[in-house]
Amino acid sequence: MSLQVEKLEKNMAKLTIESSAEKLEKAIEKAYQKQKSKISIPGFRKGKVPRQIVEKMYGKEVFYEDAANELIPDAYDKALAECEEDIVSSPKIEVTQIEAGKPFIFTATVALKPEVKLGKYKGVKIDKIDSEVTEEDVDAEINRERENNARNITVEDRPVKDGDITTLDFEGFVDGVAFEGGKGENYPLTIGSGAFIPGFEEQLVGAEIGKEVEVKVTFPEDYQAEDLRGKDAVFKCTIKEIKEKELPELDDEFASEVSEFDTLAEYREDVKKNLAEKKAKDAKNAREEAAVKAAVEDSDMEIPEAMLETQQRQMVDEFAQRITMQGLSMEQYFQFTGTNYQQMVEQMKPQAEERIKARLVLEAVAKAENIEVTEADYDKELEMMAEVYQMEVAKVKELMGEREKKNIMQDLAVRKAAEFVAENAKESKK
Repeated sequence: MSLQVEKLEKNMAKLTIESSAEKLEKAIEKAYQKQKSKISIPGFRKGKVPRQIVEKMYGKEVFYEDAANELIPDAYDKALAECEEDIVSSPKIEVTQIEAGKPFIFTATVALKPEVKLGKYKGVKIDKIDSEVTEEDVDAEINRERENNARNITVEDRPVKDGDITTLDFEGFVDGVAFEGGKGENYPLTIGSGAFIPGFEEQLVGAEIGKEVEVKVTFPEDYQAEDLRGKDAVFKCTIKEIKEKELPELDDEFASEVSEFDTLAEYREDVKKNLAEKKAKDAKNAREEAAVKAAVEDSDMEIPEAMLETQQRQMVDEFAQRITMQGLSMEQYFQFTGTNYQQMVEQMKPQAEERIKARLVLEAVAKAENIEVTEADYDKELEMMAEVYQMEVAKVKELMGEREKKNIMQDLAVRKAAEFVAENAKESKK
């Protein structure tokens, strides 16, 4: 394998990668062996047609595509290892020569890490971040716990009021005609949740069980179903059941049921302590975010489009992994939201740009300030990973190759740089 690197404009580069004719021949033969059981030519038993006959019938290039797909990944990986440039995007591959008896040549157009011109990153000004825990904060947290422990009581002697949990049948009409997707039976709806079209839930307040009511709404201009956008609709609704939340009494018994404490006073003090820890952590993160944002705004760099696109797709993949863990596929998500993969990639663009710029600036800060990551830092990170994944530290360490270790060390340096920028920031009162 040989490699040539040609620098292009806007932080792009073209890698020309060449594999020997011998490797190409092996890849072609492998492609033939893989496909021969499916090849049928009169005069030969299926799977027994000689390669020369197949190539004569269909042309020598019949196995080229599979051979290229076999060669490219390994050759590209070796080129990456050999290349001294810092590549920050997926490659755009183009085969420039593939012919039996000759070297296999392809190009990979990639983005290179752009140079960052740091501006002010020490002493940047940020708004003062409040981390004080008030009695109102404690009350709100305890009330949330009461909500979580509330019982739903069936109500039969009054109409619907705000906050009720209802079960209803409904059917929607536009210009007197029922529309697709506008009908539901035994549908659970909490009044005031905002789950339905604006104005829908409010009109159910006062409705009585078993009596039909008409709800008049206008679909939003950005509604997911294009044929309904901006249109007036009438929903015929019938309340089938009403339930209301019954909150537990705020007393020592409640405290003992939801915590390890015997009294409400002890429980309240523990809630306050936990909130203080959370607020301190949130304030630290917010301070870092604000300080890094200020440093980014005062820096200068040219982000290659290919680098941005790679980050966008990576973020969509991360999102897909998260919702898959919640039992939802991307296909279902796209159906529910009325979007598609490419639209979601485009939506990620502003966030992707912010993430790239922040990373590049922090890497530059780490270099400028000679921020070091020690083996002790690395070991501590592996211990945390082992705890998260419930594995032995030795096993986690065993799974880490040189590339993985390098990435973790870089991440730790970036984290330290963020802390450095935040620690040196100057707070101003809001």
